[in-house]
Amino acid sequence: MTFQTGSLKTALFASAAILLGTAATAQADIPIGHLADQSGGTSDVGVPYAQGVSDALAYINSKGGINGTKMAVDSVDYGYQAPRAISQYKKWSSGSDKIVALQGWGTADTEALTAFVGKDEIPAYSGSYSGHLTDPTGKGPHGSKPAPYNFFYGPSYSDALRGMLTWAAEDWKKKGGAGKPKYVHMGANHPFPNAPKEAGEQIAKELGFDVLPAVQFALTPGDYTAQCLTLKEAGANYAYLGNTAGSGISVLKACQTVGAKVQFMGNVWGMDENAAKAAGAAADGVVFPMRTAVTWTGDAPGMALMKEISKVSDAAGTAYRPVHYMAGVCTAYYMKEALDWAGKNGGLTGPNIRKAMYQKKDWVPAGLEGVCIPSTWTENDHRGMTAVNIYRASVKADTGASVDELVKNGSIKLEKVATEDVPRKPEWLGW
Repeated sequence: MTFQTGSLKTALFASAAILLGTAATAQADIPIGHLADQSGGTSDVGVPYAQGVSDALAYINSKGGINGTKMAVDSVDYGYQAPRAISQYKKWSSGSDKIVALQGWGTADTEALTAFVGKDEIPAYSGSYSGHLTDPTGKGPHGSKPAPYNFFYGPSYSDALRGMLTWAAEDWKKKGGAGKPKYVHMGANHPFPNAPKEAGEQIAKELGFDVLPAVQFALTPGDYTAQCLTLKEAGANYAYLGNTAGSGISVLKACQTVGAKVQFMGNVWGMDENAAKAAGAAADGVVFPMRTAVTWTGDAPGMALMKEISKVSDAAGTAYRPVHYMAGVCTAYYMKEALDWAGKNGGLTGPNIRKAMYQKKDWVPAGLEGVCIPSTWTENDHRGMTAVNIYRASVKADTGASVDELVKNGSIKLEKVATEDVPRKPEWLGW
């Protein structure tokens, strides 16, 4: 079995949702909200990530839940529409079955909900890694708003881009590039791709890049020949793809067609094994930050648990899971361990769960050693990690087989090229 078609992805997600629902009706009294994008503009990566979250929570329930009490998880596809997310959150945060924690998704909705979850004291674990969510006190010098109840697993979009640009500056030197390299930010005019735009352009200038005017392209796939011609004519050397892989694939293919020779740097959602298959040779050489220490075929102690969790929605254990699925599992397990601690230290209140997130340094959830990257959150800094692990997609021209087969025969490889330790500068908090 492969994890390719929309119908299959939906079926797998639904199976976990059904399992969760069954557990909920049996004996669950820890309400958890789960916002997922299964049908909207980022569903290409939203589906596998949400599947990882759902499978992990279902697996935790199957092992007794949180200190012997199961979770009642309500998974909702909000179609990547922030108003729908806000409406759903208001339902979850009122009444006797108020959620104790939220597994969220997008930047627009997560940022819109920041003040709500802060006021309601509901920890929110998002799939958005916007730097704006990293400042719990609201004291950052760039006007960041307080986000005391927002957490995410991975480097922020801004730190990831800072890391990739640091790598790019060295890459330019190694290639013997003449003069100043040219950098361009690309993406939709939307909170998600815009989140790291200013941070990236600032460090690019500091590193000696010429910063070109940003180039916009929609969150959805389309014909982006015009954008690629702009890159070619401007002589761009390095370009950041701020959207998810779905529309990024269109850009990669269009630029290959017009002969725009650019080193593309995807954001964390801009590349994975499925995207490498879909883009084919056009994806060869794209670099991107990866949140886990290994891919699905990696050798790490924690992969045993990861494979067991995967069987929640793939009983045969044959599905190949992309990197986003694994990040979803890690995110769910950080919440799980926070709930465990809070339950033993005063109860499952928002303040206690938040306090639990500050109890460990270089924290890896039990059982996922070698998979989830050590993370540290403090009451003054929610940048869980600043190490940026940069991987390069290696893709051979023939990508007609399944992802599983392509990975096995070496047609698709995600290879680590560098780790950039981004300075934890106070002036970058919340930005």
